Amino acid sequence: MIHEQSIREILNSLDKKEYSCRELVDHFIARASDANASLNAFITDTYETARNEADHMDTLRSNGTAPSLAGIPIAHKDIFCTRGVKTTAGSLMLDNFVAPYSATVVEKLSAAGTISIGKTNMDEFAMGSSNENSHYGPVKNPWSEKVVPGGSSGGSAAAVAARLCVAATGTDTGGSIRQPASMCGITGIKPTYGRISRWGMIAYASSLDQAGPMTKSAEDAAILLNIMAGYDEKDSTSAEQPVPDYTKCLNEPLKGLKLGFCKEYFGDGLDPKIEIAIQTALRQFEAQGAEIIEISLPSSKHAIPAYYVIAPAEASANLSRYDGVRYGYRCETPVDLADLYKRSRSEGFGDEVKQRIIVGSFALSAGYYDAYYKKAQQIRRLIKNDFAQAFEQVDLIIGPTTPSTAFNLGEKTSDPISMYLQDIYTITSNLAGLPAGSFPVGMEAGLPFGLQIIGNYFDEGRILNLAHQFQLESDWHRLTPEATA
Repeated sequence: MIHEQSIREILNSLDKKEYSCRELVDHFIARASDANASLNAFITDTYETARNEADHMDTLRSNGTAPSLAGIPIAHKDIFCTRGVKTTAGSLMLDNFVAPYSATVVEKLSAAGTISIGKTNMDEFAMGSSNENSHYGPVKNPWSEKVVPGGSSGGSAAAVAARLCVAATGTDTGGSIRQPASMCGITGIKPTYGRISRWGMIAYASSLDQAGPMTKSAEDAAILLNIMAGYDEKDSTSAEQPVPDYTKCLNEPLKGLKLGFCKEYFGDGLDPKIEIAIQTALRQFEAQGAEIIEISLPSSKHAIPAYYVIAPAEASANLSRYDGVRYGYRCETPVDLADLYKRSRSEGFGDEVKQRIIVGSFALSAGYYDAYYKKAQQIRRLIKNDFAQAFEQVDLIIGPTTPSTAFNLGEKTSDPISMYLQDIYTITSNLAGLPAGSFPVGMEAGLPFGLQIIGNYFDEGRILNLAHQFQLESDWHRLTPEATA
């Protein structure tokens, strides 16, 4: 089936003229159109534009001037500005916003020949771990429509898992690529902070947000990361680091690789079956020549409280621009300027966003800045130092992505602490700015879960190498939800 093919296989089929770009795009549009009514993975479709672009790519292919990924159907998380297309960030606040420019990520992928078939659903302004906070309704997990797909990039994860597109973009502030990748049984990687441009990506927490690819396999992720990564002078946080060809390191042998087994990641709160699956993967790596070393990240236990001070603080500043004056939602018939501000923001933002704005404003207030925000930043430094010490001993760190498989829709909406704990294993790499990925490693009761691999700065290639070697010996990443097969 076309939708089960990898990016490389699709490109080979296009080269052999087994089908055209237009036929390929029409195939995925038909799948997305049929499935979206039940999954709610897309907010906006761009089908007609995609068909026109596919015809153009067929022309370029026929005359030998096609770019490297010409014809590959993808989807963009609706947090990336896309010229001429509604870009909402999952919020009523931006329900009427049509972006006048495209994000650097969108421009790069478009220049490479990929074709976007739509904008995927997400937690409002990327605030959430279940994709239940979207103004456009929750996304359903294609493995079971009774459970969440994870968040905030749940729409992208569901679309890739259900094979509604070949790949999708996501963003990760505290785990929002890796956590839904785990819960939907796909591959997702958050690169080093600054590796991919954030220009044109609607901000949640600017020191934590990072874009990344969501794909079926590590090889597909490497292909997309080759395009997405790189310095961007329009982004002041973009890193001036050379970008290697990530596909060339996929087949490096694992002999001599030192893998850290973090003891803090295994204990109370982790599903025993996930622990067993990770131990099995470690034995596989050991058989391939890797060395397993126990390490400690003692400050990781403070990551969630630190994150939920820092991220809301940055969000309260970033979201202050939505005031009903310049663009976005505006309340009807305001009586004065204060009323315009108050009602536009109270009506335009959802409950979770308002809650985080209040928390962030409180943490930054004069009387509490030192007690909360400064203290959280000090914890952030301790977490970064823990990782620095660990990477003196090991090359990569292995652990779970999530404490359990996907939970039921509505199960944790009234318990924010329980919801926040879903990111307990992912938040530390955002606080430290490190690259990390999630890769399918097992199933429990018909639901997938992932293995997390954390690397040192700008070491995405080694993460993808380890994941690819695992995927050569396993089939977890090839499994497809029965309802969408």
